[in-house]
Amino acid sequence: NGETTITGKDIMISAGSIPFVPPGIEIDGKTVFTSDDAIKLEWLPDWVAIVGSGYIGLEFADVYTALGSEITMIEALDDLMPTFDPDIAKLATRILIKPRDIETHTGVLAMKVTPGSPVVIELADTKTKEVVDVLEVDACLVATGRIPATKDLGLDAVGVETDRRGFIPVDDTMAVLSAGEPVPHLWAIGDATGKMMLAHAASAQGIVAVENICGRQRTVDYRSIPAAAFTHPEISYVGLSEPQAKKLASEEGFEVSVVRSYFKGNSKAIAEGEADGVAKVIYRKDTGEVLGVHILGIHASDLIHEASNAIANRQSVNSLAYLVHAHPTLSEVLDEAYKRAVTH
Repeated sequence: NGETTITGKDIMISAGSIPFVPPGIEIDGKTVFTSDDAIKLEWLPDWVAIVGSGYIGLEFADVYTALGSEITMIEALDDLMPTFDPDIAKLATRILIKPRDIETHTGVLAMKVTPGSPVVIELADTKTKEVVDVLEVDACLVATGRIPATKDLGLDAVGVETDRRGFIPVDDTMAVLSAGEPVPHLWAIGDATGKMMLAHAASAQGIVAVENICGRQRTVDYRSIPAAAFTHPEISYVGLSEPQAKKLASEEGFEVSVVRSYFKGNSKAIAEGEADGVAKVIYRKDTGEVLGVHILGIHASDLIHEASNAIANRQSVNSLAYLVHAHPTLSEVLDEAYKRAVTH
């Protein structure tokens, strides 16, 4: 009958994700396309509209402007880069958006996108849904996030229900849950879980799942997993944003402090000719525990791992401030921030 049955003591689901395409947007893969299509595009559009201003939208805007394209960025929310820490988003707008050939529209939806030459985009007010503008561009990249590829997995056969978006419920050991309880010998990792849709997060989840399968109890610490946008300069973060930290502080009854240090005071950044940028450290005022670190600047994606390790070990700025960093190196940006924290 063409069916194959595979059995195993333990099963790990790693179904991944696919680009999310909002209603009203028609994809043809050539003039209107997702990030999956964009990396295989065989032509360079002169004018590209990008729907969404998250990591994917920012990175492709960086690439296309470097290649000489004009960009129109469309964001449904009122502010660009809504998933970033507000301070970082504000500075990134000044460094990554304004100096380049990028036009921005916020608070509007790409209500209808029709492929062709030109591509026609109807923009509607996010709140009223009334059409407020019509754009005609050469191409449109739809960068509105990703959704899990979990349809038709037959999870209902073992009593597992995905959430309304299709994500598979798991606990921090990566065991699949049914009615809140682990399903024996069934595990899920990666984008399909919706926990943190990053390749290295999926790898970490896979390691944790295997450890638990082997009887060595381990959980995923999502707060210490870093993320990065590979723009020029780069953006990276780990842990909580300032609004998230303040929300946690309000719930648990502590105060939050914030310090910043700047690449313009870093010898290596100056020598490299890339002194735009900032490192922002968010920490508990009482214990000094680092809650979040956000970096915009040259090699931010490399620098963030020191902060990731600090958060993983729940370290305090009170000890981090006395670690020694080689001079002249970019790592001194974080060193400076930690030292500012203990004198803050």
